[in-house]
Amino acid sequence: MDELLAILQKIKPGVDFENETGLVEKRILDSMSIVRLVQAINDEFDIEITVSDLVPENFDSVSAMMALIERLEDEA
Repeated sequence: MDELLAILQKIKPGVDFENETGLVEKRILDSMSIVRLVQAINDEFDIEITVSDLVPENFDSVSAMMALIERLEDEA
């Protein structure tokens, strides 16, 4: 999770990602942020987030993102 938090802080500094939810709904993460985030996650975790994974539920919280990462790692 530390790697994900570091990525998020680079993309959107100053947000308390550990406690914040509704990241997409509240527009803390916008479409450009998500594009950068997906690329960084793909590189860091050696996974491929596909178009079908690009739903708000997968990016609304750190725990949702970690669940997505873990699912994709298990499928690899």
